[in-house]
Amino acid sequence: MTAANPTAAAGAPAPAAPPPRPPAAHPPLHGPALLLGTLALSLATFMNVLDSSIANVSLPAIAGDLGVSPGQGTWVITSFGVANAISVPLTGWLTQRFGAVRLFTMSVLLFVLTSWLCGFAHSLEALVFFRVLQGLVAGPMIPLSQTLLLASYPPAMAGTALALWGVTTLVAPVVGPLLGGWITDNISWPWIFYINVPVGLLAALLTWSIYRKRETPVRKLPIDTVGLSLLVLWVGALQLMLDKGKELDWFASGEIVTLTIVAAISFAIFLVWELTDKHPVVDIRLFARRNFAFGALALSVAYALFFGNVVLLPLWLQQWMGYTATSAGMALAPVGVFAILLTPLVGRKVAVWDPRRMATLAFIVFSLVLWMRSRFTVETDFMHILVPTLIQGGAMAFFFIPLTTLTLAGLPPERIPSAAGLSNFVRITAGAMGTSIATTLWESRAAMHHAHLTEGLVQGQGVFAATLDKLTAAGLSQPQALAQINRLIDQQAFTRAADDIFIGSAGIFLLLIGLIWLTKRPARGGAAADAGGAH
Repeated sequence: MTAANPTAAAGAPAPAAPPPRPPAAHPPLHGPALLLGTLALSLATFMNVLDSSIANVSLPAIAGDLGVSPGQGTWVITSFGVANAISVPLTGWLTQRFGAVRLFTMSVLLFVLTSWLCGFAHSLEALVFFRVLQGLVAGPMIPLSQTLLLASYPPAMAGTALALWGVTTLVAPVVGPLLGGWITDNISWPWIFYINVPVGLLAALLTWSIYRKRETPVRKLPIDTVGLSLLVLWVGALQLMLDKGKELDWFASGEIVTLTIVAAISFAIFLVWELTDKHPVVDIRLFARRNFAFGALALSVAYALFFGNVVLLPLWLQQWMGYTATSAGMALAPVGVFAILLTPLVGRKVAVWDPRRMATLAFIVFSLVLWMRSRFTVETDFMHILVPTLIQGGAMAFFFIPLTTLTLAGLPPERIPSAAGLSNFVRITAGAMGTSIATTLWESRAAMHHAHLTEGLVQGQGVFAATLDKLTAAGLSQPQALAQINRLIDQQAFTRAADDIFIGSAGIFLLLIGLIWLTKRPARGGAAADAGGAH
């Protein structure tokens, strides 16, 4: 779930929040220091984003090894995403309390420790717990890597710095599925976490050696402990309800009813508290602004659809199409090709072209991609699975930057960090919930299709009897033959269920276009600043 960080996820990364402009107290870096500083910050970002996508293709292996269903295995992704979402809005307060360099270095070191613990976990409960810790410590890494990178370059080269940073976040989702698949098939799944240890230690060492004398000012600020506690309570209760609902038969279970009530009441109190507190953990008043409200809503729902489908595809390929983790990774990796090629163009043109038109194009392409996937059958070959993934990369390039631009347009500079933090919180939370909803719907639709496919089969008659006779004649016992027939029916049922999710998601993407056009176009030129941080 990495979520995704995912979060990845994850999946493709969503660009981090535009960071507050670093203070001009320190001159830009030059020569080897600049090169090594950029390398250290990029390595940490790469490691973070990679972790939100590397686990996706490893879910069946993790679930099988820990003795749980693949549906329960998705908790590995959702737990990271929710914890990451909760920690992102705290980055501003933590930075002012401890300093950007100290906080970033500690985040990287703690990320390394929690990665090692994730690989060491021998039960699903332990792995999910360590993934929650990993998500919590990962929150400040991406925003602070931008802040420190911008402080390293002269203002005239800020665009170059963000472009370098942006390429890092786009390459990681390409490498993630390939690396995760290869490690899972050739070594073992814990190594998808262990590989963070040397990379993280190198990044932390370089960062501290170069930036420790460039620390940002520190001051004590009050923190909204009540608001933070309520935030953890309602988000945690809601995510637990979504993750465990199917397993416990939804509202027939007292536990699910209790979680729903806790989530609803704590969310209501959270809203009232955040609107009245002097130092809220998230600035909910931002939703009173038209662009922020509709932009953040469109971005979050779209990201939930995107991330849910990114997790669903490798599950289907590995469980029902006979793909290994490596081949599933190869089917997902090309998503970054067009994203890498087109993102620099989008970054340059977002201040010139209408971001609403750009985001509309992205949603149309996403819808097309999902419609193409809804045509998948049990006989679909690798190339037909690869093509929509390749096309999706183009939609990603036109998705994040224009929507972030629209969401932050018109805000005064002092409100951009809190707006970006809130937007990221809503988006990452939506991504984790999208994963839970997609996998739950997939299994329930598969059960329905299985029932429809078997209702016409009668013991001892027609095609059912003929198939059973052929299988027993081939040497299978009757229980083995029945199990084989059930497997074939399940393969059809889960494929049709995946097609249902794909076509439903395609329709929702088209409906979301209306939300985009409820925003106002940013002033020409003013959008550029907003877009810059979206890399």
